[in-house]
Amino acid sequence: MTRFVLRRLGYGVPVLFGVAVIVFGTVKLIPGDPAALLAGTGASEETKEQVRRSLGLDQNIVVQFWNWLTNAVQGDLGTSIAQHRPARELVVSAFGNTLVLAAYALVLALVLGIALGAVAALRPTTVLGRICGAISSVSVSAPQYSVALLFIIYLSLGTGLFPVSGMHDVNGGGFGDLLWHGFLPALTSALVPAGMIGRVFRASLLEVLGMDFVEALRARGLSPRQVLVHAIHNTLPSLLTVAGLQVGYLLGGVVFVETIFSWPGLGSLLFSAISTRDLPVTQAGVLVSAAAFVLVNIAVDTAHALIDPE
Repeated sequence: MTRFVLRRLGYGVPVLFGVAVIVFGTVKLIPGDPAALLAGTGASEETKEQVRRSLGLDQNIVVQFWNWLTNAVQGDLGTSIAQHRPARELVVSAFGNTLVLAAYALVLALVLGIALGAVAALRPTTVLGRICGAISSVSVSAPQYSVALLFIIYLSLGTGLFPVSGMHDVNGGGFGDLLWHGFLPALTSALVPAGMIGRVFRASLLEVLGMDFVEALRARGLSPRQVLVHAIHNTLPSLLTVAGLQVGYLLGGVVFVETIFSWPGLGSLLFSAISTRDLPVTQAGVLVSAAAFVLVNIAVDTAHALIDPE
């Protein structure tokens, strides 16, 4: 198992290097001059040139990339041009909030997806089973931006049940307050993963229920509940795989959700950094997201190998 994990980590290194190259090159294409932003409005060309030299922007792009990459490997992700703070500090703080939202959304996605898939598989010919199957299919293509606006209009502004933005009240709050503030953004983020999990779980459960060992369990006199438990156990590898992929989706796909609900996560930070052409924060944020995605996939592969060694 140790060799398996090390081999997966080795596969992740070129992926992260490729991401670093793409991120660095793409960020350089963003219009604007970070030196002019840092120097301030009305700064002379001489001052701007001094800022460029201090940032290393006067060197060729290969040297700039190498300097940035070597510093990033050592944990130095640069300094925010807009906020004058270490980019690592900003990204780590925001990424922690994104992890909270992603974990909340994953729990909702698993509960909704498994429930929809189970009903659709166990009651395929009933009206309820068909409705659950339809909900799974529709939620996969639900646009997050539009769904978020509908939730805000009808569940927040219309009824006052949930807050519109933020993680806590102005005066702060505990775990319950966090769950209350995070419900709408988490539900919005969970719709697509819930649909994917529901469809995969339905197909996997139907396949397992049609296998010979299920008939053998029934012939031995096991109750329907006991048979279902054995069947669900055999769907865990596929369920784990699709759930792991949705974690990666949640970590990288909540930019719009965090921006709409003013959730202080990595998505909001990247949106602000791109708007102000804060290159160090943009590069650091995307690199951290890519590293998290690679680590999640390694963890999923490891868990899959533990559950199903063959």
